[in-house]
Amino acid sequence: MFRLYSPVFLSDREMKGVGEMPVDLQHCEADLGDVRLHYVEVGSGPLVVLLHGFPEFWYSWRHQLPVLAAAGFRVVAPDMRGYNLSSKPRSVAAYRLPRLSGDVARLIHHLGSGKAVVIGHDWGAVVAWDLAQRYPERVERLVIMNVPHPERFARGLLTCRQLLRSWYIFFFQIPWLPEALTRLGNFAVIRRILQTDPVRPSAFSPSDIGKYMEAIARPGALTAAINYYRAAMRDGLRVLKEFRRIEAPVLVIWGQKDRYLGAELAEPAAKWVPNVRVERLTDASHWVQIDQPARVNALVLDFLSSCHAQKDIERKS
Repeated sequence: MFRLYSPVFLSDREMKGVGEMPVDLQHCEADLGDVRLHYVEVGSGPLVVLLHGFPEFWYSWRHQLPVLAAAGFRVVAPDMRGYNLSSKPRSVAAYRLPRLSGDVARLIHHLGSGKAVVIGHDWGAVVAWDLAQRYPERVERLVIMNVPHPERFARGLLTCRQLLRSWYIFFFQIPWLPEALTRLGNFAVIRRILQTDPVRPSAFSPSDIGKYMEAIARPGALTAAINYYRAAMRDGLRVLKEFRRIEAPVLVIWGQKDRYLGAELAEPAAKWVPNVRVERLTDASHWVQIDQPARVNALVLDFLSSCHAQKDIERKS
């Protein structure tokens, strides 16, 4: 099941309301043994965990944190391992997917919850898919933004079109050179991506971009972020054998103007994800939650409210 949405652009006044950071945002740290994860937290109620992608950090969710908290959720957005203020192990093996999803499972436990709604974008969505397969008991519901299910992506990489879109994955396998080129001109490549990729003008303000540059410039952060790709390539064949059916309800939100992933990859196979809803935003990019924050927030809240309605029905039956 999927729906196609036309763009909803916001006025400056509406955007201020969507993106205003809550004043009671708390910065915390979870000691998970082998790593420490920095995270921000706001609100109270059922737990929602937000997982960012490359080359971001918790601030990727600046438009979602206040809205979800106001809707009655306890919202936690970690810096993934290797990013910003979280631990930055040096080895490539430290960024294997089982370790990344294990971090999230342990974080949910650390937060005193049995399970959580997990929302992921880009690499955060890769980890969210794996978490739902590897630790189904930890996932109440799953929201995926602009990353295909791993089985769908594996099939996509068999096509020349997607291979060309994914060229950077192969480039990142080279030692030290990707880091050196990315640092040129004070991270000019990343600045240009954030300035030009989104459909909505000024989706990333100069102040936003400055925060991203500060996070990725921390010692060890850039190599750690690129090591996600190096570890994934080394584990590729093993991961392709580990698909497991996901029973939790899943919402996929997909910006149709993604430069890196073809829109044909959005819908997962029913064999692996039987309970899925796919929402396509016609005028949003890969950075969908920043390009169209009001529409994304509305879709997420509708998805979560349907979860509570279903629970009420089950309790009464």
